[in-house]
Amino acid sequence: MDDSELTRRIAELVDEEHRLENSEHGPHDPEVARRVRELEIELDRAWDLLRQRRARRHAGEDPDGAVERPAGTVEGYQQ
Repeated sequence: MDDSELTRRIAELVDEEHRLENSEHGPHDPEVARRVRELEIELDRAWDLLRQRRARRHAGEDPDGAVERPAGTVEGYQQ
């Protein structure tokens, strides 16, 4: 997946997250809350992959060498 595909995927995930958060049921519905949490994890993983690709490119390395990390790894990062 290249940077433009990742950027599009991130935008799609953000759009879905916003739609769910602003739906009539919102985060009070357990299914909506579960899906929002899934989206947050997917977004973290996508952002991580995009950052890896940019860092590799900046270092003169092949951005395609970046790998999507497991949710447990990405979720453990401190911000």
